[in-house]
Amino acid sequence: MPMTCVNAVRRTAAVTGAATLAVVALAGPAVAHVTVNPRTAEQGSFTKVSFRVPNERDGAGTTKLRIDLPAEQPVAFVSVRPVPGWKVEVDKAKLAKPVKIDGGELTEAVSRITWSGGRIDPAQFEEFDVSMGPLPTGTDRMVFKAEQTYSNGEVVRWDQDPGDGGNEPEHPAPVLALTPKAAGSDHHAGPAAQVKDDGDASDGDGTARLLGGAGLGVGVLGVVIGGLGLVRGRGRS
Repeated sequence: MPMTCVNAVRRTAAVTGAATLAVVALAGPAVAHVTVNPRTAEQGSFTKVSFRVPNERDGAGTTKLRIDLPAEQPVAFVSVRPVPGWKVEVDKAKLAKPVKIDGGELTEAVSRITWSGGRIDPAQFEEFDVSMGPLPTGTDRMVFKAEQTYSNGEVVRWDQDPGDGGNEPEHPAPVLALTPKAAGSDHHAGPAAQVKDDGDASDGDGTARLLGGAGLGVGVLGVVIGGLGLVRGRGRS
């Protein structure tokens, strides 16, 4: 093979390797830990969120998920969507101080939701949907501490507050950012009428990054094929 062809192959391999590392770097963080989707919701609204749980262990499956709702931000209405193969327990706790809501006072609220009995195998993920509202109005976010249990007995706690800094902690808790209520919006209707089912649209950050990474991978493949074609063409000429 002529030296120019050898150099072309080497350059193509180098580009391919670098691009492959870029794909891994982009796709990895998107599914590395328990997240809540959508990432944002409107203050005072009723909405549906999905807690996405990837299985990170090659030799064990995820068999239990626990989500703790922030005690300082009680939510009046919370309901869960059944997940085939999983049972769910919803725990309530008395509030230290009653909270005024439309139509009365809130004296207790959901404090913890636990799913168990199912299994998420390696290289798979599951989503657990929760409808809740009205969301708090005096804060710009809700932090949900999560606990993931594996079939080998390992327990991973996703309970570190990411904060506002740029460095993500090792075990970040799922965070739902709360945006100010839009002018003219009305959140006084009941939960059935107000729930915003935009979880699929916001599957976004995780799924979109994965699809973007897959697209980049296809592009890399095209570069490889094109490079090989160029090498063959030069070899024949």
